Amino acid sequence: MCLFKPLGPLPTLARRQDVFPRPTGKGEPTMASIHSSRRRSGIAAAAAITVGALALAGCGGSSSGATAAASGGASPAAAGASLDANVAYLSASSANTWLQTSKKEMEKVAAANGIKLTEFDAQFKPGEQGKQIQDVLASGKYKGIVIASVDGAGIIPDLQTALDKGLKVAVLNQVVGTKLDTADPQFPGASVSVLAPPLRSGERFGNLTIKACAGISPCRVVYFYGLKGTPIDTALKQGFDAKIKSHPEIKVVGEAEGKYLGPDVALKALQDVMQRTPDFDVVVGPDQAMAGAELALKDAGKLAKVKLIGLGGSKNAIDGIKAGTWFGGVYGAPGTEGKLAMEALVAALRSGKVTGGIDPLTTLPDNGEVTKENVAKFAPEWNG
Repeated sequence: MCLFKPLGPLPTLARRQDVFPRPTGKGEPTMASIHSSRRRSGIAAAAAITVGALALAGCGGSSSGATAAASGGASPAAAGASLDANVAYLSASSANTWLQTSKKEMEKVAAANGIKLTEFDAQFKPGEQGKQIQDVLASGKYKGIVIASVDGAGIIPDLQTALDKGLKVAVLNQVVGTKLDTADPQFPGASVSVLAPPLRSGERFGNLTIKACAGISPCRVVYFYGLKGTPIDTALKQGFDAKIKSHPEIKVVGEAEGKYLGPDVALKALQDVMQRTPDFDVVVGPDQAMAGAELALKDAGKLAKVKLIGLGGSKNAIDGIKAGTWFGGVYGAPGTEGKLAMEALVAALRSGKVTGGIDPLTTLPDNGEVTKENVAKFAPEWNG
């Protein structure tokens, strides 16, 4: 059996705490501004969590990227003298708990190699990262960029300008291009692209929904987007729809948005859905949204009647699946993504190495589809 476990422990957090609102600062925000403005509501989400890369026990056959992350040993990128370099991290949102976990692991690799990592917060605003890249280039002090993109293929011209200026570029978590089924870089010159192809994650979503709907006809589903219209959410929904298409008993009776920011947004969104559509059997969506959905269903006395399916493999999800309050979830590894991206960028800065595409989930048991039957094989890298 393959057991996926963090190399370091996750902290114990009380429920209904630590929800991160959208930050309001501009320029180069620090996490201190986010911590000072957080408000308390909903199920536990992660503030500064300490995680390691996934450790694989007794697993054979893995991609080179996943094996490197799982080894736990010193990486070739970590060897050598201090780079004494600045790297810009262009985050889709500093308030997103997944990306906070990725940043924690990037900072560890950066510190070990003499790199100062400066975060720029796009606050999920389309077009913002193009302006930030202009600021990065105008400063003249940065040697590399890590980007979790808001704009998908639309940011490629700006990244190409950065590459032409001699900066190294690493793509993190979000597709930068038009192909939604691959982790490979989709523009010339990128040093690495680390992500789970969202179309495949959407297909896993669909597979779990089919399992949850077994024996239920019609099976009424409420589908939560993170941010409807973004490349990742478009791909997730495409994959989901492709899988359930052959199951006419599955009907999507409601849609909502969780904003990827925490349980409070999704709690209200599901309450609004229940006013219009009080009867449904399954709710699917990102882990942050499912945490809020759990609260809304509990308040309405419906938690035992509705099956929750998350995306992310967070502590909330894994604990919920073990307890039976969640039906299942698609696993995710934000810490591993951050670690691999920064290691590859360090290698590019040291030697010009091009790592290419890395899907960190290629070695997951059961296709990364977590249910009560296999949840013992998985441990979370983030809280949710």
